[in-house]
Amino acid sequence: MQENLKSKKGLFSMGKVYVFDHPLIQHKLTYIRKKETGTKEFRELVDEIATLMAFEATRDLPLDEIEIETPVAKTKAKVLSGKKLGIVPILRAGMGMVDGILKLIPAAKVGHVGLYRDPETLKPVEYYVKFPSDIEDRDFIVVDPMLATGGSAVEAINSLKKRGAKHIIFMCLIAAPEGLKALEEAHPDVDIYIAALDERLNEKGYIIPGLGDAGDRLFGTK
Repeated sequence: MQENLKSKKGLFSMGKVYVFDHPLIQHKLTYIRKKETGTKEFRELVDEIATLMAFEATRDLPLDEIEIETPVAKTKAKVLSGKKLGIVPILRAGMGMVDGILKLIPAAKVGHVGLYRDPETLKPVEYYVKFPSDIEDRDFIVVDPMLATGGSAVEAINSLKKRGAKHIIFMCLIAAPEGLKALEEAHPDVDIYIAALDERLNEKGYIIPGLGDAGDRLFGTK
């Protein structure tokens, strides 16, 4: 899959899949992979990578032109067109990416999808959903640090679409080819932004080489 990727504007692109190759993202990603990295540093790095990724993922936000007055003269300048945005973390690990995105888009509303993976079937089970009431009027960024089997991402986007969301992108740090394929097939209309495409899943559904359990490493649990 990776041999088909082409470089463009600080990221690799393949259809609607974008893999970031920015040096700062790749540097920080190395440190969150390291098993010696503690909870505090891990949390800070995930936050920083989310900010850097959001910068590129929002490149196509529409702009309006307005007239302003500087201390020197009147001029025309660009502002965001007022398009409403929403961020939907997949609980619980997705919460680690929210603040990093809100630093760039502080007016965005935050919804939540609670999904856990059944240890036997590896299928997602939904236990909590809460979205903004004006869901049909918003563009959404669904976030989760890991895209492993793809089941949770697929179901989270299903939940948004069932309630009227029309424009959705998905953003994660590390993806496995299996999860990427599942998400592309289930939601071909959703752009996917990732920081790394790893080798494969192991027999337990963990990404190899990956970084372990993102939720446990973010919140210091086992």
